This record gives sequence, C-alpha cells and structure tokens, in this order.
Amino acid sequence: MTTVYVDRKDVELRYRDGVVEVHEAAGQRGHIPLVGLERVVLHGQVRLSTAVLGAFVRAGASVGFLSGGRSRYMATCVGRPHNDVLRRLGQFDAYRDKAARLAWAQDLVKAKVAAQRRLLLKGLAARPDQRHPLFRGNRRLEAALDRLARPEDVCSLSALLGVEGAAAAAYFAAYAALFPPSLGFVARRRRPPADPVNACLSLAYTLLHNEAVSASHAAGFDPMLGLYHEPAYARASFAADAIEPFRPHVDEWVWDVFRKRILTARGFRHEQQAVLLNKRGRAIFYRHFHPLGQALRRLLRRQMQRAAREFEARGKTVQGAT
Repeated sequence: MTTVYVDRKDVELRYRDGVVEVHEAAGQRGHIPLVGLERVVLHGQVRLSTAVLGAFVRAGASVGFLSGGRSRYMATCVGRPHNDVLRRLGQFDAYRDKAARLAWAQDLVKAKVAAQRRLLLKGLAARPDQRHPLFRGNRRLEAALDRLARPEDVCSLSALLGVEGAAAAAYFAAYAALFPPSLGFVARRRRPPADPVNACLSLAYTLLHNEAVSASHAAGFDPMLGLYHEPAYARASFAADAIEPFRPHVDEWVWDVFRKRILTARGFRHEQQAVLLNKRGRAIFYRHFHPLGQALRRLLRRQMQRAAREFEARGKTVQGAT
C-alpha cells in the first residue's frame, strides 16, 4: 500500500481519465497512481477539486490536510468507513463504564512507558558517554512500571495521569541527552517548537495522530470519544488514546535521523520564536518517514482490530438490553 506526500506551493491536482495528475505552473509534473493508494497527505497550498477527492475515496484512500509553515493538522477526509454500528455502541458503553475506561487507559500507559524504557536502554548502549542521565531516566521509568503493576497505586484516571506525567518528565530529560548540545534540545516543547528536534517531533506526532483518526474511522469508531483522554471540543480524543503506545517509535526515528545526519541545520528555518522545517527539510523528512508511517499504520490497524472485538461484544450486550 502507498502513501503520497504532496508538499509543493501552488500545485494543482486534476482528475482525468482515471488518473490524478499533478500540475505546476510549468505544466504537468507527474501523476498519483490510485491502485494500492492508502494515504495522501496534502501540505500547504495544494488545489484540488471534488472529482479528485472522490477518486481518492473510491480508491479507499484517506486524505490528510496540514497547514502551511507550521504543519498543523487541519482535517482528514476518510475513505470507506466500517459500517458496523455495534462498535460505536460498545465504544460509548465503555466510556460510561469507569472500570472499563481505567483498564483501557492502564494498558495504553503501560505499553507507552515500557516502550520509552526500551528506547532509553538502546540509548544507553549507543551513548555510554551519557550514562548518568540515561541510567537515571531508566530507573525512574522502572519505578513507574512498578507502580503501574500495583492496582492500588493507579485506582483512578487522575492517578494514572500523575504516573504518566512523572514518567514523561523523566523520559524526556533522559531522551534529551541523546542529542548534541548544538541542536538546543533540552525538553519537549510543542508550541512553538524551539529547536530542530522539537520541530521533527511535532510534525511526526501530527502525522501519527492523523493516521489514528483515519484508522478510527476505518474501524467504525468515533475518533472524538476517548476513554483515556477526556472528550473536548474539536479534539479527536480516541485517536489521541490510540497513539500513546506508539509515540516512542516516533521518538526513536527522530533520534535516528539526527544521529545519522539525515537531517541537519540546513533543513530548518527560524520564524519568530519557532524553529520549523523548510522546504528542503520537509522533503527529506517525508521521504525517510514513509517506512515508519507504513509500520505505524499496521500497528494502529492491529490495535483497532483488538478494540473492535471488545467493543462489538459490548455493543451486542447494549443492543440486547434495549
């Protein structure tokens, strides 16, 4: 299956004779094959018609829209959604069940913290010169996992949030030690990203979240109704739930592109207080992110399949009780 990233200024997509053509001012640049197409990401000033969107949807592809310079998520146009309403009935029923919400959230946080710890252990092997901060971070994540294994320590969502927050602080303090001081990365900072590492983390997390929104729709769930993240206006909380265990995969990839000097200072620009990927940097970013994006999509699909089994069973119970 294929993902296509379109990130060129003043590009127009046109549908003609079963093909989506890519046009620039100088003329046709190429085309987007529809066979095997699963995902399209449109970044910035891309023009297209409803005929193009219809072609993508008929091909079963979802379309993600990102804003210009700051690469913020704007919207997702999904392909064919799952039609079994029992899954949504089960999802809504689970939201009303405090024990079910807590069990769902515990599984997500345990998986996330365990993955964070595995990454720090890899970092410890690769960067023995940073042994002290990495070892300290690893010990704190071990302590967090111990607490998560004791039900009396995480008997509510608020208690779980506290454990996750403390683990995240310890993790990012250690994660920062993996990068050279010249990059200026000392902590996770979202808006605005203050350094190249944060710029890459933000864009990669945005793409991951976009994938989760599409996966939620495709599996028949409501991406707005989270069980761990509280529902909030204009926030896809269920998608935010789904990506938690997979964030460390993104973190490792970002470390890798800087460690191997795939991305350097030439790929970034400064805009007021923000550091952002420039056109050259985004081209490199998307090219190297593509394999990870495919792997994450498979992981999200499996996660949604497991949730579907659970929520369908709940949905049948709800339907039988009416």
